[in-house]
Amino acid sequence: MPKWANPPRQLYLAKLTFDYLLASGWQLDLLTGEFYHPQLEKLYQQNIAYWQEDDRAELWALWQAEQKAMHRLGEAGRTKGEFNAISRDIFFAEQPQHYIEAFGINILAHRPFAKVRLSSSYVCLFVDIGDALRGISKNRKRKAIRYGKITPEVKTEIDKVCSLAVREFRR
Repeated sequence: MPKWANPPRQLYLAKLTFDYLLASGWQLDLLTGEFYHPQLEKLYQQNIAYWQEDDRAELWALWQAEQKAMHRLGEAGRTKGEFNAISRDIFFAEQPQHYIEAFGINILAHRPFAKVRLSSSYVCLFVDIGDALRGISKNRKRKAIRYGKITPEVKTEIDKVCSLAVREFRR
């Protein structure tokens, strides 16, 4: 069944067919052996095209309403869509204190360090993480520094060390 063929529309087409049943102008299709009326076929095609366009417009309106509902912030006036005070407080409350950007080796002390960027700032700290990598093999240390591949246990240790360094810096 096509999408346009709902019961009221099918009933309308049946009524049209009934109205043309006694009208003259019926013809026989020699290939299929079916009778048809050219004006009735034209009416069918016009109605079906109108219903298809109507269905498309209805789907478009539903999609537009859904998009508006999804992107509406529920704020009135000029603050709509802006980074207002409430949104800013929520953002800063959920934001972490720091982001670990990279790992490397301090060439002067020959110890591993992490480049840590403070959140909502351009300030970067270089934190010594040598003690956090103490319990793992030399190969794992090298992979951690070169590729950033760190096991979850070591990652928690590095996060603790970096958090302490950020707290000390912010004092």
